[in-house]
Amino acid sequence: MKTIGLLGGMSWESTALYYKQINEQIKKELGSLHSAKVVIYSVDFDEIEKLQHIGAWDKTAEILSSAAKNIENANADFLLICTNTMHKVVDSIEKNINIPIVHIADATAKVLQKDGIKKIGLLGTAFTMQEDFYKKRISDNFDIEVIVPSLEDIQIVHKIIYEELCLGIVKDDSRKEYLRIIDSLTSKGCEGIILGCTEICMLIKEEHTKTRLYDTTTIHAQQAVSKALN
Repeated sequence: MKTIGLLGGMSWESTALYYKQINEQIKKELGSLHSAKVVIYSVDFDEIEKLQHIGAWDKTAEILSSAAKNIENANADFLLICTNTMHKVVDSIEKNINIPIVHIADATAKVLQKDGIKKIGLLGTAFTMQEDFYKKRISDNFDIEVIVPSLEDIQIVHKIIYEELCLGIVKDDSRKEYLRIIDSLTSKGCEGIILGCTEICMLIKEEHTKTRLYDTTTIHAQQAVSKALN
């Protein structure tokens, strides 16, 4: 079994889900008392969040590259960045390490392709929804059209992520807003929705909607297990 590196803390809530889901999948695959070999480096998200919102992405890349190097030095075989948004700086991180990064957008797009999805809705932080580093990677490399909400709804989704979900707060009213936005995207022809922030699965689950959901946390964790066992 290979050793999985997790670069987490963005937020720690979703990193905990990664650790839980990876180990549950390892137990399912191998049985008995098996658990995953994991190296976790968890950063202080308050520092990262402040840098995100002033546009200091180079500084975030420095912090995460240093963390990734520590994971490599701890003998991880490959790395997962446990957040969608910080894949914005994945190219910079890759230049500073010698182990592969399992890209969350690629892992998700492969599942979409397998399911025959050609048009998908995307929920995430404003950075993920508005910038090209994520949605363009999917559209260019996998020929899948990615649709995002209106600007007003992007701001709603973003605010709920940072002011509630990253703090472990789950509100029914916020779930209603997300479900309204999901319905708006499906009305535009989206065949499913990418939960493109690793905290959204805390709020929106399959039981809440008939729309097909693609939870990036679960998909990324499953990809890590597959890579670890192969």
